Amino acid sequence: MLVLALDVGTSSARAIAFDERGRPQPDATGHVAYEPRTTPDGGVELDAGVLLDAVAQAIDACLAGCGARASEMAAVGASVFWHSLLALDASGQPLTPVLTWADTRSAAAARALRETLDAHAVHQRTGAPIHSTFFPAKLRWLHEARPEVFRRGARWCGFAEFLQARLTGTMQCSLSMASGTGLLDQDRGGWDAAMLDAAGIAAEALPPIDDEPRRGLVAPWAARWPALARVPWYPAHGDGACSNLGSDCVGPDRIALNVGTSAALRVVRPDRPGPHPAIPDGLWRYRVDDRRAVVGGATSEGGNVLAWCRKTLALPTDGDDALERALAAVPPDGHDLTALPFFAGERSPGWRPEARAALVGLSLDSNAAEITRALLEAVALRLADIYDRLRPLADSDHRVVGSGGALAHSPTWAQIIADAVGAPIGLSGERQASARGAALLTLQALGAEAPPPADPVRILRPDPTRHARYREARRRQSSLYDKIVGFPDS
Repeated sequence: MLVLALDVGTSSARAIAFDERGRPQPDATGHVAYEPRTTPDGGVELDAGVLLDAVAQAIDACLAGCGARASEMAAVGASVFWHSLLALDASGQPLTPVLTWADTRSAAAARALRETLDAHAVHQRTGAPIHSTFFPAKLRWLHEARPEVFRRGARWCGFAEFLQARLTGTMQCSLSMASGTGLLDQDRGGWDAAMLDAAGIAAEALPPIDDEPRRGLVAPWAARWPALARVPWYPAHGDGACSNLGSDCVGPDRIALNVGTSAALRVVRPDRPGPHPAIPDGLWRYRVDDRRAVVGGATSEGGNVLAWCRKTLALPTDGDDALERALAAVPPDGHDLTALPFFAGERSPGWRPEARAALVGLSLDSNAAEITRALLEAVALRLADIYDRLRPLADSDHRVVGSGGALAHSPTWAQIIADAVGAPIGLSGERQASARGAALLTLQALGAEAPPPADPVRILRPDPTRHARYREARRRQSSLYDKIVGFPDS
């Protein structure tokens, strides 16, 4: 049998066919790219119609690549980016764009919530800090900034739920996606009454939490994809959870490091609804499913910092190799620069959406390669902070498994991260971890046996001397952070 896995991110949608052993099928893939719209006041939005069309085109290409084997499709699963918010009217039509996790317009609303709520208790109960990433602050911002839209909002959901409703006619929210909203009481497994009240909405305005699949498609999709018209469609899981599973980081013996547009470190732990261990400061706790939690930290910066450097600075223009040579020629922390890389605000570990990037120590002698290396090192130092908070939750002999385009495309940056973290990083050969994770969850639901974990294709080992230099650089970065960003106000 085959399963179709959707991977819907903030920059592209993919559809990939996997066999019963979790292996992608040659040529059975579709990929459609798009770009978020940014606004000067911190908005980062996607059009729900554009995303729906991109997913449909990706499915078209995947099924075409399957050829006659399309008839072997047994189910559809999905990985969709966490934390998106969409307002729908009474007829199910979008009233707003899809507000992504990177949208910081609700930073002031988050600050106001922290002033009136017990932020620590909210964090421990919902798994999510009070921050512009999550639903409560976004809903408060919409209530204040766009009251007419807020009044007309009959249903509040993420793109994952909107997608399933459009394709199957049924709106539901998986426990995984619900856990990324900041509105879930994770001990009870239901919507949190206190946070609903703070956000100004009723539980009835949210999709029901339900992990059961829905069988079949509504028109016109059933006619467009007859191979998928009667198979079960499983509600989407969060992309971070899927990425861990797709990287074979399925338990506390492995910490997943992913560096794409943003970056994250995550560990999966066995867990069930009910009282759970305390969540370390600076980290979050979401759900994979009703048996497993995923704990970690995510930064707002990653490959987007390198993209900014490419666009803004006078970097070598004769290919990636030239840039790699220029970055490698700068000694570790050998530029007299200290940087905060918060081009899109801060998530883990300080959770300050209003924070912005800073670079100090510039001189007339500073050059583009040094500035770029300083900013990439700054991202690595933030990841080292998250790793120190996360590793007590993993096995003492855990390994770190790295994935993501940024690590694959810049060996120099990958080594910088290993040196900053101070632990070996095994680079995964899996290029589509989120899609594979969605496929494995779907196969698991169908009763298939989980494949054995893959060995890393390469291991990056930290150099003790470079690690010591980066520990000193972390001290300077921490001091700069305290002076410019300041301590959290709750």
